[in-house]
Order: sequence, then C-alpha cells, then structure tokens
Amino acid sequence: MITNKKPRSSDTDSNYMRDDRTEMSEDDDRSPPSDSITNDSCPTRNCTPGSGSGSSSIPEYLAPYPDQVLENVLENVLWFLTSRKDRNAASLVCRSWYRVEALTRSDLFIGNCYAVSPKRATSRFSRIRSVTLKGKPRFADFNLMPPNWGAHFAPWVSAMAKAYPWLEKVHLKRMSVTDDDLALLAESFSGFKELVLVCCDGFGTSGLAVVASRCRQLKVLDLIESEVSDDEVDWISFFPDTETCLESLIFDCVDCPIDFDALERLVARSPSLKKLRLNRSISIGQLYHLMVRAPQLTHLGTGSFSPSEDVAHVEQEPDYVSAFAACKSLVCLSGFREIIPDYLPAIYPICSNLTSLNFSYANISAEQVKPIISNCHKLQIFWVLDSICDEGLQAVAATCKELRELRVFPIEAREDIEGPVSEVGLQAISEGCRKLQSILYFCQRMTNAAVIAMSKNCPDLVVFRLCIMGRHRPDDVTGEPMDEGFGAIVMNCKKLTRLAVSGLLTDRAFAYIGKYGKIVRTLSVAFAGDSDMGLKYVLEGCPRLQKLEIRDSPFGDAALLSGLHHYYNMRFLWMSTCKLSRQGCQQIAQALPRLVVEVIKHEDNVDMEEVVDTLYMYRSLEGPREDVPQFVSILEDRHMKEGALMWKTDISARCWTTIRSVCIVNVRWVINAKYAQHMHGPYTFSGNVVVQVHVGDPLAHRVGFHWMRIPILKDMYGSDHISILVLLELISLMVKAKLIVKVGSDCAFE
Repeated sequence: MITNKKPRSSDTDSNYMRDDRTEMSEDDDRSPPSDSITNDSCPTRNCTPGSGSGSSSIPEYLAPYPDQVLENVLENVLWFLTSRKDRNAASLVCRSWYRVEALTRSDLFIGNCYAVSPKRATSRFSRIRSVTLKGKPRFADFNLMPPNWGAHFAPWVSAMAKAYPWLEKVHLKRMSVTDDDLALLAESFSGFKELVLVCCDGFGTSGLAVVASRCRQLKVLDLIESEVSDDEVDWISFFPDTETCLESLIFDCVDCPIDFDALERLVARSPSLKKLRLNRSISIGQLYHLMVRAPQLTHLGTGSFSPSEDVAHVEQEPDYVSAFAACKSLVCLSGFREIIPDYLPAIYPICSNLTSLNFSYANISAEQVKPIISNCHKLQIFWVLDSICDEGLQAVAATCKELRELRVFPIEAREDIEGPVSEVGLQAISEGCRKLQSILYFCQRMTNAAVIAMSKNCPDLVVFRLCIMGRHRPDDVTGEPMDEGFGAIVMNCKKLTRLAVSGLLTDRAFAYIGKYGKIVRTLSVAFAGDSDMGLKYVLEGCPRLQKLEIRDSPFGDAALLSGLHHYYNMRFLWMSTCKLSRQGCQQIAQALPRLVVEVIKHEDNVDMEEVVDTLYMYRSLEGPREDVPQFVSILEDRHMKEGALMWKTDISARCWTTIRSVCIVNVRWVINAKYAQHMHGPYTFSGNVVVQVHVGDPLAHRVGFHWMRIPILKDMYGSDHISILVLLELISLMVKAKLIVKVGSDCAFE
C-alpha cells in the first residue's frame, strides 16, 4: 500500500496505495439562457399570413407536432434533474430523450479524458457551463506510471474555447496542463469563475499569473496536490487591484515563496473570501495578519504554523488566541506544515466549532492532540499521522461521536519498523465512533478480531481501506490469514462501495468479496491472493465493479480472461507486476474491440515481448488515442483494422421476450466490406456486422452492452436493416449465458 501524502512519495518506494486528499466536487449552476443557443427543433408554433378579402390578413397558427410538444415539456422537467446517473439513464430512453437531455445539461463530467473525444463531447452537449475532467489513473500519484504518459488538457481547452464561450467552471484531476493551456482558458471565457486543479502538473507560476490577471470574475482558484513550477513570477500580485470576487484561494501545494504583502492586500480586498489555504512559506506571524483581515473565513489552511527565522526572537508576539477566537465561522482547519507544538493552544477557542480537522502534515504526539480533540465534539472529518499512537485514537473515540471520516497516515511508510498504531486503535474507533462511514488506516499490525468488530460496530461504512504495511502480514495474534476480517466487512457493511485489501490474503477472501460485495465499485489489491481463482471470484461476483487496481499479485492470463463479460461495464482496470503475458492481453483486445488495452513498459523491463509489466485497460468511444508515448503499446484487434467503416444509428424498440422486458437503444456497428455477399429476394445479405447492443429494463433505467456479430439486410432502395427478431433472439441467448450484465449507463460521461 502507498501513503496518501504526496510530499512523502519520494521518501517511500511507492509500495503502498493511497488516494486523493480531495474529492472533485460538482456544481449545480444552470446552463446559459436559451436565447444564447440556437436550436432548430425548439419552436413549436409557426405563423403564416393567410389571404382574405379584407385589408388585413388573419394569421394562421400551425399546430405543433406532438413530438415537439413532448420535447418542450420534457425539457422543462429535465432542468430539475441534477443527478449525473439519472441523466445518463434518461438519455437512453429514446432519441427524443437523448436529444433533450443533451440540451438541458449544464454540468459535464468525464471520468476518463480518453473515453470520449473533445469533438464528440462538445457536439453532443451544447449548453455546458461546468466541466469536470479526469486524466491519468490513480497510480500515477505514486510513481507507478512513467512521466509524460498523456492526459493532455490542450485538445480539450481548444475545443471548449470554440464550443462554450460562456464556460464558468473547470475542474481537472491528474491532467497535464501547460501555461499555454491556462492562457487560452483565461482568454476564451470572459465570465470564467472557477478553476480547480487536483494532482495536475506541467504548469507554473506564469500560467497562474495569466489566470489571475485576466479572469476578472474569478471566485475559486484551488491548487490541490498539484506540481507547480517556480517561474520566478509573483502570480499573487497579478490579481486585479480593485475589489475581487474571490471566495476560495487554495495554494498549499505551491512550494515557491509568496509575496506576503501582495497576498495581504489581496485578502483585504476580497470580502467574500471564505476558504484560504496557505503554503509553507507563510509563518504564523503572517497568518495572524491575514486572520485579522479576514475574520469571515470558514476554511483555513495555516501554512507552516511556525515563526519565520527573522522574527523568531521578537519579544512581543501577537495574540494568536484572540485572532482564532475572532474567526467565529471557522469550521475546517488544516495546514500545520512545519508545526511548532508550543503554538497549538492558539486553536483551542475554535475546537468546539470544528467539523473538519487535518493534521496529516503535523508530527504531533498523543499528549499534544488530546487537549484539542477533547473539545471537538462536532468533528466529522479527521486526518492525522500515526504519531498520535493508539492512545491518541482512543481519545478520538472517546470524544468524536459524530465522526464520519477518519484517515490515519504513516509518518514513516516502512515495512521493517514496528508502527505506532495497531488493532488497538482501530477497535477503539469502531467502538466509539459508531457513525463512521469512511476509513483509511495505515498500520503494521492488525487482527481479524479488530476488523470484524469494526464491521459490526460501524455497519454504515461506505469506504474501508486497511493498508497493512508489509507484504503478506497475517493476523498479529493468531498468525492466520486476514480472510475472515475482510469477509466480515463485505458481509456486514451493506453500503460498502470502496474497498482496499492488504495483508496475508488467500483466495477465500476474494470469494467473500465476490459473494457479498454486490455494490462494490472500487477495489484496490496489493500483494494478495493465491491463484487466478481469486480475481475470477471478484470479476464474476461484483456486478457493479467500476475500478479495479491490482499490483504485485499472482494473477495471470486465465484470471484476466475471466472478466471478458464485464470489462465493457468498467471504467478501468490496472494491473502491474502480476503474471500477465502479451498474448493474454492481445486476446482481450481481439475479443473486446471497443476496449483500449495499453501495455506500459518501464525502464527496468527488458523482456517486453513476453512479460507485461503494467496493463491499463479502459473503455472508450473513440478507440486508441493518438498521443501514445514510445513506452506504451496499444493492442488492437487486427481483423477490425482492415478497411472497417463506421456507422451509427438509433433503434428504439420495446419488446418483450421470455427473459424480461428490454429496451434497445444506440446500436453501433462496424461493417467489413470484404464479407459482402448476395442473396435472392427483395433483401440482400450485405455483410456481417459487429453490434454493441445496450440492453436493460427501461423502468429500472439500467442497461448493459456486449458486442456480437449478426447479419444485416439491404432492401431494394439500398438501405441497411437489422432484423429485430434476430437481434432479440441473440440477446435472449446472451442473457441466458449471463453475458449481459445490468450496469449504469452512458459510460463516457460517468
């Protein structure tokens, strides 16, 4: 498993999993006014002058088509549909719903920038105001992916600049962003308000300066865990000299020094500022001046929380306690990058108000954290280093009865040391914090009994990530595998959607996951499993699995091929340092032509032809990407590459079979001309087609899809037809063979 702290990624060998410190948010802003969009299908009433005997003509109102009336009503209804999943399901009802849903969508979320092209996205959705875009897979955060892999923002910002001149918000995660991209963004969107860059790289302070100077209506500029190069440009001073609209300014990941005078002036002329997270160059003395200027803050990142060198010996220090006490709206506190524990009493006055406290950079002891935690009765989110030991976690359990999320990070992510937290701290949390919904827990020692206790005491768990540092570590008391502990988690926690497993695990643990983890969407596995059966249990038993991350596990080609029925329903699969061969990966590419199969070569792997170091597979509407670096090989179906032509149609039919009610929409096929044959009669056999059929229960709004080859017919006028009867017959066979799985819809936009 990998520690969740980016600044320490260079200190650890990236042997442990971690996840992002911040989840990307979505916004509810509506799309631009209808008068700014032209749509030929919108008018429902036409007026034409009629002829008459008098001096005036009486206008004749033509009745609208029934479909137009329904679309107008539907458009008014869909404005109130904000859930991304509900919208995706609505778009698959029929062609009319598909069209209206696209016209009424204002927020666009794309979970993989290679799942769909910018051209396709902008042509389908014409009224977008907010875009959330994700790029590289999660393992890129801990050096498991070579640099310069891709996920470039350039083609997206170019397309959006032409299609969405009214765009207001851009949220990027693990994207490669250049200064030129930021300049184009700032120049193209006159009303731009919000930029959030999470775990992004490629840009510097000069790009930030352009955004600060040209985006005059900017409300949010959040730089979270991103790598920002120092171009020796004082980007803070480029904000307008007049009063700003800033509501959130986060730059705690920026390592270069900040002009404090410019920052203080900026805070003073930003009366709406609610969130401010400072980098380590800001001392506690400077923090005091900023807090005096902005007592309205609700979220504060303290910076270093230590005095600067030039004022360390000043006799009269500011009254830090009164400064914190004056911030009566403060509910979220973080920072403490270079903490001096002697200053911790300054935050005591606000502890009773806090709902979120982040000590994940503060090396503090149990004795130092106890006076703080003892007053945090409203705390719901707590991130901390394991330096507080089991004793500190026991103090948390005794006080924080409203706790919903806990993350315990290792101060030293090493396998050869005895960690300060163990099963004692985990069991204390489970007994004291019964409302817990999410936990990330790094430790060196754990027992099945403690994990089972958590499954019983905290049944509302949605996220459970236990990272036992050290390969194949068993139960610390009994020496048995950790199978029963993780089995209890998936059995007793009925809301569990995300799971990370570690320690000594056999195929029995994966059998539990496959049997009981029916709503698990994300699974992370490291150094676990006995054989291919472990992965087979998961792929055959977890119908809602979207993201699967595996490293250093004994799964080979047989395990990989066991998931052929499910890969189209997943966002991605990552496998590194397993037992995969290139031939096995090639079989996946041939069987699933709409899946992008990337084989990534690392510098130390010389036997690329036989052994696959890293496999990254993801679904895509576009096929292989064009910006492929030299160390990446994309495997394709050779038969599908020979002169294939692409067609796309929409078939809306609701038919009842002996299996269940089905709704067929958005059928896509590829016709290979070399298979063309002829037959007698009004229809001729035109060729074999590969069809991607979306199938599901229209009432439940769930669909599945699978590729099949069926014949197409050509009528006397040259039009192509697909026999619905043949299609349904094949669908019935596939349902019986369990080749069709119920999943969420519209894969590119979820």
